[in-house]
Amino acid sequence: MLEKNSKIYVAGHRGLVGSAIWNNLKTRGYENLVGRSHDELDLLNPVAVKRFFDEEQPDAVVLAAAHVGGIMANLNYRADFIYQNLQIQQNVIGESFRHGVNKLLFLGSTCIYPRMASQPMREDALLTSELEYTNEPYAIAKIAGLKMCESFSLQYGCNYVAVMPTNLYGPNDNFHLENSHVLPAMIRKVHLAKCLNEGRWADVRKDLDLRPVKGVTGTSSEAEITRELATFGITAEAVTLWGTGSPMREFLWSEDMADASVHVLLNVDFKDTYAPGTREIRNCHINVGTGKELSIRELAQKVISTVDFKGKLLWDTSKPDGTPRKLTDVSKLHSLGWHHKIEIDEGVRKLYDWYKQGICINHLHA
Repeated sequence: MLEKNSKIYVAGHRGLVGSAIWNNLKTRGYENLVGRSHDELDLLNPVAVKRFFDEEQPDAVVLAAAHVGGIMANLNYRADFIYQNLQIQQNVIGESFRHGVNKLLFLGSTCIYPRMASQPMREDALLTSELEYTNEPYAIAKIAGLKMCESFSLQYGCNYVAVMPTNLYGPNDNFHLENSHVLPAMIRKVHLAKCLNEGRWADVRKDLDLRPVKGVTGTSSEAEITRELATFGITAEAVTLWGTGSPMREFLWSEDMADASVHVLLNVDFKDTYAPGTREIRNCHINVGTGKELSIRELAQKVISTVDFKGKLLWDTSKPDGTPRKLTDVSKLHSLGWHHKIEIDEGVRKLYDWYKQGICINHLHA
């Protein structure tokens, strides 16, 4: 059990999950937290990571830092996704071992499971058949990370636990139109289309000043803005989304994920992740999700309703859908004492409110 004054290093503390974990630990009274931005510590640099561990000597590590993105980014930057994630994991887990860290929590992703895994996906579905092509490099890196945790714990008696969250969304999400995940991208697309539909050019410009798109900002001409947004399926008349809308997905609010992560960090040891007396110990990772799913089309309708967009919803079926279904079996997590709280309807509303507030605040501070 970590003490309230234990020094906990949260790698990726400014990201979607890392920031939520940081805040969750704070609310539980853990004040001795350490975080470094990318500018302060490049986790790809083994010398810099070693120096950081030499100086800080953390008692526990939460590895929430990763190179992440949606289907388009995973397809276009395959080398970056496998190399950068392997390097981050190698450096942080390796230095954690060399510096005698008492507890390490590694965050992966449910994309580790085979494309056609039986549903819902149990932890023992890992490595039973081929992965989804679009995110295979990222998935292989995350599999390597969870196997590092498993192997260090088995060989050296370390207390390294890996959790595999389903699709996450929430405060501090990435709304970049090229490399964000499906829900934040969808919210931004529908929001911009609504603004165009209602002729609210000032709001379009606020949005693009905060998050430029391929060099197009709020100071660009209406023609430039219209042309660039159209390449992402955003017009005054309609929003066009990738694929058919048929894939089924599970979504977990990031602050719920943070609560689950901290629950595991504080209450679950490696020995708790497999059955006593098991001869071949594997698949010790823990799925984190809701155990509930909906189609991308259903999700889009929820976003359109929440944003109150009056235009059309169209689908570009020439684009890939990704894995048909990715529902997690969360019975292991439930048996370890944690259940989710935020359902998808409430979550979509909360995320859109957060997004709008961010635009207003940043515009006022500009």
